[in-house]
Amino acid sequence: MQTVSSAFDAAYWQGRYATAGRDTWSVGRITPPLQAYLDQLGVGPQPRILIPGAGRGYEAEYLHQRGFRHVMVADFAPEPLAELADRVPGFPPENLWQADFFQLAPTEPFDLLIEQTFFCALPPALRPAYAQQCAALLRPGGKLAGLLFDTPFAGATEPPFGGSREEYRAYFEPYFAFIHFDTAYNSLPARAGRELFICLQKL
Repeated sequence: MQTVSSAFDAAYWQGRYATAGRDTWSVGRITPPLQAYLDQLGVGPQPRILIPGAGRGYEAEYLHQRGFRHVMVADFAPEPLAELADRVPGFPPENLWQADFFQLAPTEPFDLLIEQTFFCALPPALRPAYAQQCAALLRPGGKLAGLLFDTPFAGATEPPFGGSREEYRAYFEPYFAFIHFDTAYNSLPARAGRELFICLQKL
């Protein structure tokens, strides 16, 4: 099974989170496109939701505040998970997973995976494996929803890594039907026109 590159292991991410100015991808709150999507979800029956590579977990915090109780958060580094636990004391500690996404094998599949800056944090060579693992973690008909950078980051040697919708489509087509796959209309100003909002349904 694939695993995250040793060049960007837990120690690498712990260092980035712990160093001021090294987590510039984080905006300190849930982003408008994901908030708008999550606002459409009903809370009953409770869906099983996974947020992989969740970082500081603002999406998990938002879902928890809205009454969702089966939200699992996975991240390689302990620091952002500890911050989420401190920031949201009521969040179930058993739902905070310090783990390699590619090694996850829960006993129950998920209804929804939320993507927010995890895909762009992976070495591009792992993108096909990411799509495959997302499909493996979802129940039939389950969804993968979130944001991808629809812009190249020329010369990037460390995350975030960019790309194009044409490239991404090839990774997901073997496993998913495309419900929505277009430029986000409500991105933050600094990201306007450079984000692709996706909602994909497992075949």
